[in-house]
Amino acid sequence: MTLTDDGEAGPLAVINRLLEATNKHDLESLAACFAPGYVNETPAHPTRGFTGRDTIRNNWEQLFTGVPDIKAHLLAHSVSGSTIWTELQLKGAWRDGTPHEMTGVIIFGVDGGIISSARFYLEPVEKAATVDDTADRVTHRVTHGRPAAQPAQ
Repeated sequence: MTLTDDGEAGPLAVINRLLEATNKHDLESLAACFAPGYVNETPAHPTRGFTGRDTIRNNWEQLFTGVPDIKAHLLAHSVSGSTIWTELQLKGAWRDGTPHEMTGVIIFGVDGGIISSARFYLEPVEKAATVDDTADRVTHRVTHGRPAAQPAQ
């Protein structure tokens, strides 16, 4: 375990503990990685943010039930003081066999050997869309609802 100068578990040790609990599907150990007043911000989806360890427990209980083989992988990380930037991948299959995969960045704040906050940027992995599909979708969003240009008279 990585310890800080004051004897507390450092951010990487806490994330390793979180990954171990996740991959063992140990709900209580996973929840124990988070402070009771944990704050989750999801900047790309602000209404998804929440506060509290109980929400973590409820969310992961649903994931463990719905995706019984889910595994988490740390792809990369960078530690700066009590903050750890992580690139994570979650993979498994829903009960009906449909693949479940999310990837992205979570920036964790760690205090007193537990996670106190996170800025959450994990997103589902799109397998079917091409760059052209994505450009069409973005262009449609930009132009949808705008009146057509009127010809000059």
